[in-house]
Amino acid sequence: MVYMKGNPTVPMCGFSAQVVGFLKAEGIDFSSVNVLDYPSIREGIKKFSQWPTIPQVYVDGEFIGGCDIITEMHNSGELGDLLKKEPEK
Repeated sequence: MVYMKGNPTVPMCGFSAQVVGFLKAEGIDFSSVNVLDYPSIREGIKKFSQWPTIPQVYVDGEFIGGCDIITEMHNSGELGDLLKKEPEK
């Protein structure tokens, strides 16, 4: 799940576009929420994760990071490993 500005087809900020590009490059399907349409979610997700910026990426309900962390994970190969891992039962 990606909480972002805009949607994967039309991101509304460069950081959201960058994260979407990395996720698409990994070849996975993902859901998104346009926080610009939901101000309460925009603020609530920041409080929930204790992370001040958007976009935010979650895998299996766990906060993974924002654009900077996702960029580092993509570049190191860690993002692909995480996304291709079987969900825990």
